[in-house]
Amino acid sequence: PPPCRQSCSCPLIAPAAPCLLPAQLPPQAVMLAHVRWQTPAQLPAPELSFVPWAWCTDFACLVIHVSGLASHTSAMQQHAAVSLMMVATEVPGQGVHALERVSIQGVASTPPRESVLYEAARRCYLARFPEAEAMTMLGDFRFMCITPSKGRHIAGFGAAREVSDQDLIAAFNPASKL
Repeated sequence: PPPCRQSCSCPLIAPAAPCLLPAQLPPQAVMLAHVRWQTPAQLPAPELSFVPWAWCTDFACLVIHVSGLASHTSAMQQHAAVSLMMVATEVPGQGVHALERVSIQGVASTPPRESVLYEAARRCYLARFPEAEAMTMLGDFRFMCITPSKGRHIAGFGAAREVSDQDLIAAFNPASKL
């Protein structure tokens, strides 16, 4: 990997690279539902949304809570391959092209209510966003679990590297940092 600005022990980042630990990430993600390869006439536009996320260590997945009425939710249910982007907060006076970010590709699934995965997703999400408890009772809202498959970390301008699913899981799993 290219040399970077500061050192970090984060398993997601190569040694001597700046660190984007989950605790430092803003609690939002930009979602993009990918569609399977189709002819241009059949290709719908991707759906995007800016949503809060939480990490579920038990099932090694990102958890989001979305409305079943939203177009991005139906897109994820029709096409399980999704992409997320997490971006560090802008700092006044620093260029936006150097913002640290990670893009993650993964597979989205909707756990059935009353399932062990649903209960774990709910527990993890509410641990990070306790104020969302009332929303979890709304009938049209659901948890979606996104299992990471690979990613790309941009430590800053000209400092990029590919990361594996295991790198991502290790970076999000607090137990891996012990």
